[in-house]
Amino acid sequence: MNLNYRFRLYPSKAQEMEMLETLESCRWLYNHFLGELKKTKKVPPKYELQAQIPRLVKKYPSLKNVHSKTRQYVLWQLYSNLKGLRGLKQKGRKVGRLRFKKYGRMKTFVYNQSGFKLLDGKLHLSKIGDIPIKLHRKIKGNIKQVCIKREQSGRWFAIFSVEQKPEKLSTTGRAVGMDLNTQNYLTDSEGGRVEHPHELLKLEERVKIQQRKLSRKKKGSKNWIKQASRLARVHERISDRRRDFLHKLSRYYIENYDLIAVEDLAVKEMIESSYNAKNKADSAWSTFIQMLFYKAEGAGRTLVKVDPKNTSQICSRCGAYVYKPVWIREHRCPTCGLVMDRDHNAAKNILNKALQEVGSGRPELTPVEMRPLLHSMGGASLVEEAGSPHHL
Repeated sequence: MNLNYRFRLYPSKAQEMEMLETLESCRWLYNHFLGELKKTKKVPPKYELQAQIPRLVKKYPSLKNVHSKTRQYVLWQLYSNLKGLRGLKQKGRKVGRLRFKKYGRMKTFVYNQSGFKLLDGKLHLSKIGDIPIKLHRKIKGNIKQVCIKREQSGRWFAIFSVEQKPEKLSTTGRAVGMDLNTQNYLTDSEGGRVEHPHELLKLEERVKIQQRKLSRKKKGSKNWIKQASRLARVHERISDRRRDFLHKLSRYYIENYDLIAVEDLAVKEMIESSYNAKNKADSAWSTFIQMLFYKAEGAGRTLVKVDPKNTSQICSRCGAYVYKPVWIREHRCPTCGLVMDRDHNAAKNILNKALQEVGSGRPELTPVEMRPLLHSMGGASLVEEAGSPHHL
């Protein structure tokens, strides 16, 4: 399986200037090839445009400062974007055409297979030099490529794509269902609750302060650029804290349960149609489920996505339909007399649906033969951060 390792880079001023020039050269190359494609009615094969790169290097000497594999990868990114738009169009989505990248819009450049090396706590990049890197964890497996990324705040990161063998975990004989919500981040079928971190709410006042300061600056000035970086750093801090929480939480459930059941939520539609959209966006449920997916695949666990219809309304003991508006937080079944927390009842229903789906048909938590079950998860971003298991 493939995993990504993300590490912070600390380039010198001279190295940072060279990296910015590399980004600008990649942006120019991307726009050049996009312009060539716009002139033709039929998209030519990639190798035809790739054959033009040596001539462009001779004509524009600044391209010589970019590693050959990096130049080729720009063309791969362009064709990948075209393929992505084509896929969305086939699914019935309304899409436009690719646009030229403006100055500052190119955020990454890639060294594929060659041109990089890790030496004594430094990352050697061809045409740039040795850059200090904070390796906070050991890289396991064969490094295929490294992507150099510049964040909006000006921080630099190296993202290593690594091919490694999955490490299967020993079975536990336990299964769990999860009900994701905004009051508590989740409630599981065993009654465990995880408090919502509300990272956005914690730093919302700081975001407003930095945003007000930015609005008082002249757009495009040096002070405006500095303040924009400060604002971006606050947003990145929110994202970093949220990602850290999600990695620890997903790792906890992967290590302790053989089968994990979640609802197949249409998160985008929920955010667009909800009055509580800010908290739902802050929850990052799609990211959490993606983390569960790829970690379950590597650890030999089973992740099942079930239909969320009526999971909160059906009694988990007798199956009777008990309507409850969203503000009623307690489940009271008039048929069997079951009284319990609304979210706990929903988590039990989610687990029951998952057990039926994998063929168990038993609501009790009994050991079953399990294997990774890929249920319309789509492409997962295989990014893993360092962190210890989250304790409920």
